Amino acid sequence: MSESLKPLSLIYNEKSGFHAANKDEVFEQLMTNLTAYGYEIQAFEIGAEVSFDHLMNKIILRHQQAHELGVIVAAGGDGTLNAVAAKLMETEIPMGILPLGTFNYVARLLNIPLDLLRAADVIATGKMREVHVAQINDHIYLNNASLGLYPLFIQKRELYNQRFGRFALNAYTSGLDVLIRDRKELKLEVEVDGKKYPVKTPLIFFGNNQLQLAEMNLGIAESAKKGKVAGLVVAKSDKRTLFKILWQLIKGNLDKAPDVYSFSADEVKIYSKRKKLTVALDGEIVEIQPPLKISVRKNALKIMVPHDSASL
Repeated sequence: MSESLKPLSLIYNEKSGFHAANKDEVFEQLMTNLTAYGYEIQAFEIGAEVSFDHLMNKIILRHQQAHELGVIVAAGGDGTLNAVAAKLMETEIPMGILPLGTFNYVARLLNIPLDLLRAADVIATGKMREVHVAQINDHIYLNNASLGLYPLFIQKRELYNQRFGRFALNAYTSGLDVLIRDRKELKLEVEVDGKKYPVKTPLIFFGNNQLQLAEMNLGIAESAKKGKVAGLVVAKSDKRTLFKILWQLIKGNLDKAPDVYSFSADEVKIYSKRKKLTVALDGEIVEIQPPLKISVRKNALKIMVPHDSASL
């Protein structure tokens, strides 16, 4: 690599929500624009190798061996951002974002344009900002994590997306479908900053993105901004209560839903007699062995943002 060029690695997900008719032309223009800023670009499909860890190690080494660190760009939805961010937290290499998802909460929070060409300009001309990253055991979440009904929502939503395409409406339709067909209750012990509480719940939700929490009108949005573990728990699992909660969620008034309690803490632990718990992390489903330890690593990730961006 010439010392006059900066490395840029573009990691993309072919399964992202980007379905523009002229997407080939858009990406060609992206490459042209970024090259004009002095980047030497290599593109990598997120599933191109059997091991994502091996792919990321190879990409990170490319940047560490270059004259300048450059930038590693995640092009996809929040699940793609999560996967790339998890590997960049231990490095000084900043992450760029090309938002291709359905909701794009991380990009929207940081004022990164949803227009891809403008987002590319931010990657090249913006500034680095350190953001908070929440963590459950060895996994991270940039937006949210949840146990109980929400992972079922995610799984059902993917079925709707495969059948009808990726639309925000599918998130609510899948939620309604789950409430009609599937209900799941968890018996847990939740430790909040050292105090333990027995909990019987259909849903525990943790949010790290204050924009998403604010759109739900949840007071814990400010706690997430400060780097606290921000969560809510649903205390009842009867169908009537859950339908009321879904209705308030659609209206953006979840704080007004019955039997929903929010909290914030420096650390939360979740104990269960189950061997594994199903957890949704930024829209991806994982199985994690309890106890679960939830915390926030403050200013743990560098992201290229516009100069007027807010803090995550």
